[in-house]
Amino acid sequence: MTKKRQDAALRSMTGFAALTGASPPFRWTWDIRSVNGKGLDLRLRVPDWIDGLETALRPLVAGHAKRGNVTLSLRITRDDAAVGLSLNVDTMRAVVQNLLSIEAEAMEQGLSLAPSRATDIAVMRGVMDTGATQDDPAPLRAALVADVPALLEAFDDMRTREGTALQEVLIGQLTAIETLTEQAADLAEARKDDVAATLKRNLARVLDNTDGADADRVAQELALLAVKADVTEEIDRLHTHVQAARALLDGGGPVGRKLDFLMQEFNREANTLCSKAQNADLTSVGLEMKALIDQMREQVQNVE
Repeated sequence: MTKKRQDAALRSMTGFAALTGASPPFRWTWDIRSVNGKGLDLRLRVPDWIDGLETALRPLVAGHAKRGNVTLSLRITRDDAAVGLSLNVDTMRAVVQNLLSIEAEAMEQGLSLAPSRATDIAVMRGVMDTGATQDDPAPLRAALVADVPALLEAFDDMRTREGTALQEVLIGQLTAIETLTEQAADLAEARKDDVAATLKRNLARVLDNTDGADADRVAQELALLAVKADVTEEIDRLHTHVQAARALLDGGGPVGRKLDFLMQEFNREANTLCSKAQNADLTSVGLEMKALIDQMREQVQNVE
């Protein structure tokens, strides 16, 4: 997948990738993993003795992850056998001189020591020098940084595959919500006559049993009740939210925050629909819609 297509694709915040590399005498293993999060929390676990490595890595990773808890780890080993050993003459002479002093003191005390062997001296700290402290970290740092784009590409590929699966699920849920919204619109239209008849009966009952009541004021109150029972605006907004969610999913990219906000709006309209329903069938549709919205919101939590 090209970089342009990846940038336009929906991506999951959950992903993993690993990569191994080598530049004698060093061998290493990279791994990067992420889980969902409200913002971008980037953690780098790299050796601090490689100067400038973390500084070079942070913008590279941040360019590929916009949201989520991301951890990049590096495990590196050194093959000293590949380096070769050299004799540190100054340290060797100091060790020999110390051994001679120890042997002389032992003889004065009447203590006989076993003869020292060259191998005994060679294994003493600092006698055989690997030159580990002499290495310039710049070539190693450059080799490590050169590995990272391939690692991040594999990381993006996995999150894009997960995002594609998420997108299919979310589109299916949106379609179901759209169908329920249309059912709610039909039920709301069908109940209009019943709502009007109920309001008229209530108005007649109030006027028959209340002496001196202001008929206009009573009519205004009942009209207000009629407005409160009207779910046209909620249904219109639900249709609008479905269209907005489809546009976000089709556009791809880091849209998780916007989708999460839309889920809140979906839930608000479904709640209001249920509270205004005054009809068993319409209430049932509203409750089914709320359950679907909750399921969709769980999936949205994984979208970058």
